[in-house]
Amino acid sequence: MNFEPTESKEVSQKSPFAGCAIFITAALVMLFLVVFSVVVLFRQFDAISKFTGEEPAVIEIVSLEDKDAELNELAEKIEVFRLKVVADESAVLALSVTEINLAISAFDSFKDLRGMFRVIEITPELMKFDISFKLNGKPRLPKEGEPGMMGSDPRYLNGVLVAKPGLLNQEFVLQVVDINVTGAEVPEEFLEQMSPYRIAERYIGTDGIGKIMAQLTDVSLAEGVLRFEKEAGAAPKDTISNEQVDDASQRLFTFLGIAALIFLLLVAIILFFGLRLKKRQEAEAAQE
Repeated sequence: MNFEPTESKEVSQKSPFAGCAIFITAALVMLFLVVFSVVVLFRQFDAISKFTGEEPAVIEIVSLEDKDAELNELAEKIEVFRLKVVADESAVLALSVTEINLAISAFDSFKDLRGMFRVIEITPELMKFDISFKLNGKPRLPKEGEPGMMGSDPRYLNGVLVAKPGLLNQEFVLQVVDINVTGAEVPEEFLEQMSPYRIAERYIGTDGIGKIMAQLTDVSLAEGVLRFEKEAGAAPKDTISNEQVDDASQRLFTFLGIAALIFLLLVAIILFFGLRLKKRQEAEAAQE
């Protein structure tokens, strides 16, 4: 009695290649996504290094010397606005370039902005700021004495930030229009990822600034001033749509999805022809 066909059939049914096809595909896709993400990450760091520096720029901090009268006037103006907002009355707080920079220097709530952020101009259309933002550098192995498994050398985005103010989810934000860096050009993709810049994120949920910010109904610009408005009886509303915020992220995920789909298609083609070849070889072995 000839048992060869039966043995061949059992081998075919228990083919490791066929049984592991899904696992192999999943593993390859995961490997592809990891490698692709690492490549994109390092390309991003290389691109960022072209318009950032190794050292921070010197951003002027307003001196508080002989500024007692100005500080008292500013504090009174802010307090009057705060009381009206709490009482649900209509109110407008208009701050000039000088007052905003003075507030950054004087009030502890804004101490994190000192030395990295300063208003230089306000027009009815735009605001301009001197900035020196600290960014993460390219990952590297840690130097001697550094904690953790990975380290990096920081980069600094030094230049002039051009933006429009707005409200999003009861938060004051800046819609980034442009960043002017001497001797370099900031890519549009970076601007889209950075906008809106959540300069007031740290105040969300706090009793002071956060509580007042959550009641604002509008924020606008006039010549030389930034205006915060509260309309009596009106619910807080956004001046920036979620669609505007999500545009850049959606493009990124679309790109990643297309790349993954193409890779999956290639893997499927390879598996398909591999399985066909395997079956042909088994059929030939069964006939012998």
